[in-house]
Amino acid sequence: MAALPPLAAALASAPASSQDAETGAKLYAAHCVACHGADRAGVAGTFAAPTDVGKRLDRKKIKEAIRNGGGLMPPFGHLSEKDVEDLAALPS
Repeated sequence: MAALPPLAAALASAPASSQDAETGAKLYAAHCVACHGADRAGVAGTFAAPTDVGKRLDRKKIKEAIRNGGGLMPPFGHLSEKDVEDLAALPS
């Protein structure tokens, strides 16, 4: 029981949803690659290339697009906030 206060302090100081590009890459492979491609080049006129999405959208809009979908992209509301953060952390 004596270890609980230091553990609680450590957990409280850790960021709630740190970005993890490695996890984001795994999530991309599981949820995005079928439409946007393994090379993230997209399909011209059909599926946008996520490689330069940071030039078109700010981080907030990227996360909204992942959660809510748009156009042909379905919503990914089943992903956790951490999952969405990790996907948004992928380099664009």
